[in-house]
Amino acid sequence: MINGHITVTRRQIKSTDNGMRESNRKPRIALGFAAAAIAGCVGYFAFFWITRQGFYALILPPALLGLAAGYAVGARSQIFAIACGAAGLALGIFTEWRFAPFKADGSLVYFVTHIHETKQLTQILLAVGTVICYRMALGMDQRPSNS
Repeated sequence: MINGHITVTRRQIKSTDNGMRESNRKPRIALGFAAAAIAGCVGYFAFFWITRQGFYALILPPALLGLAAGYAVGARSQIFAIACGAAGLALGIFTEWRFAPFKADGSLVYFVTHIHETKQLTQILLAVGTVICYRMALGMDQRPSNS
């Protein structure tokens, strides 16, 4: 206390992840995972609807997953973004397996172990979708702009 006023140091109110206080962090991350799950389902079904229209949008499911997760969390979290990127890759592989399983063996395990035998376009879209998912799941930067 200085002159009857309570003094709080920066160390005492230290925030994590650019503005997300520790007390708000866990519920926001849980909300981020819930939003990711819902958006992943929407992206999965939207992918099949788009393929019926004659287009191939394998980037959509992981991109929607990352977008919703990053928006729900609202602050940058590297670990959360990595987890969402892995989930986006898994969702992309699952979506491609449901869309075009191998004729030799239709199981998911066989598909995953032979993913390198898919078309190059499929592999590129899986990679791009995963990167987009990761980047969008990073959330918004809470630092003020210097404009």
